[in-house]
Amino acid sequence: MTYCRRIDDRENKRENEVVAAISVRGLTKRFGDITALSSVDFEVREGEILGLLGPNGAGKTTAVRILVTQARPDSGQAQVAGADVVKNPTEVRRRIGYVPQEITVDRYLTAREQLSLFADLYHIPRQRRPRRIDELLSLVGLEAMADKPSRNYSGGMKKKLDLACGLIHEPEVLFLDEPSLGLDVPVRRAIWDHIESLRGRGVTVLLCTNYMDEADRLCDRVAIIDQGKIVAADSPAALRAGLGGDVVTVEPDGVAPAGMRAEGARSAEGNAKAEAPAELLAARLEAILDRLPFVRGTAREGPRLHIYVHTNETALPRVLEAASAAGISLRAVAYSRPGLDEVFLKYTGRAFAEAQAEELVRTSAGQER
Repeated sequence: MTYCRRIDDRENKRENEVVAAISVRGLTKRFGDITALSSVDFEVREGEILGLLGPNGAGKTTAVRILVTQARPDSGQAQVAGADVVKNPTEVRRRIGYVPQEITVDRYLTAREQLSLFADLYHIPRQRRPRRIDELLSLVGLEAMADKPSRNYSGGMKKKLDLACGLIHEPEVLFLDEPSLGLDVPVRRAIWDHIESLRGRGVTVLLCTNYMDEADRLCDRVAIIDQGKIVAADSPAALRAGLGGDVVTVEPDGVAPAGMRAEGARSAEGNAKAEAPAELLAARLEAILDRLPFVRGTAREGPRLHIYVHTNETALPRVLEAASAAGISLRAVAYSRPGLDEVFLKYTGRAFAEAQAEELVRTSAGQER
């Protein structure tokens, strides 16, 4: 199949009924005792940018490796560009681009030679190749190093070349696994601009990231993945809106009322993992606030309590009043608009940084996620 034919097929397809470019149903994958994916379901519409957002080890890379036919699921089904990833992997590979986390450039080839090789593999017409290669070299900022062997490149430069190779044939479906990892700020923004431009050409993008700002800016929808499960999926704006208008964050000072000190002491005697006084106070305040009508939801992060409300102007005085009535003094009070960090905390019960650390421990046996 030639490059021109694939473009024609894509244009004809857009005239017909729009279908899912990626469809995943019940996808499960295990590595020994580790469940990397647990009955995962999601779809990516044609021309959409969907972000798989989660900490390292959450299952993002495992999902992508199955979808690009580098791994087989233990159960479940997945289709990419209308082709089954298990039954018809060759057709899937012809229609996709893939930029993995790992650097894959050939250290003996120059950037221009590497891009020319990929242009050969994807049957890009020879008369178009020089212009397309120059476009990509400019995009990733490698013009000055274009004719030098990549063994002389820094790690960031090699990553940029990998990105260019994944884009050389303007694929129907593009898989990006942490595309801006290790890139400097100007190039990162240039890559974001290019990814955004793909939306207008009908290219479907599945973007794996653990950067909140990247997901917020680029993605039409975000699927939050944690411990191998999709816990929420919607547009970034809708996910934030679901938390309420504002977030009030409070942290008790750790000095409990007398009755609660005795309760905490008894708990600590029988439980080596008993919560610290500030955490106990945060839990007590959470139980009180959850019953109040102006509170849309709460989530605890250690000794900090996040309270989701319609507006902090009216809610903040009532939060302070509730804490005072319970005899709980506060060492810190803050308010903000909810972001994807708060969304992750709400749906998983863990802060994103905490989840990163826990996943590192969970996968320390060496299984690749």
